[in-house]
Amino acid sequence: MKEIMAVIRMNKINKTKLALIDAGISSMTAMDALGRGKGLVDMTLLKGAEQGYEEAIAQLGESGRLIPKRAISIVVPNKLVSKTVKTIIGVNQTGKSGDGVVWVMPVLESLSVRTGESGDKVLDEI
Repeated sequence: MKEIMAVIRMNKINKTKLALIDAGISSMTAMDALGRGKGLVDMTLLKGAEQGYEEAIAQLGESGRLIPKRAISIVVPNKLVSKTVKTIIGVNQTGKSGDGVVWVMPVLESLSVRTGESGDKVLDEI
């Protein structure tokens, strides 16, 4: 089983949630997040600002700010990883900076607090 974590635009969360449900993946956790991607920061200016150069700090301006995003976390059986990732990317890809990022990480175990079940039985299955 794998955890799929994605950081997406705030305005895409409802479309993403509905697309995942349509794909048979109903279980997810969503969190507010703040962040920025590498495309939004001039790394030369950032390095100069970190070194204390006032010119770089002034030029950095708004681009160094963190942008509100939504982070989602979904744990699925291995057979649903590709479908889940494709669904997330399909809804969120605009081709513009800020579309988001997806990580896929291994999960060692899953347990249901209510039923005591463990493993893939706890997860969405198609």
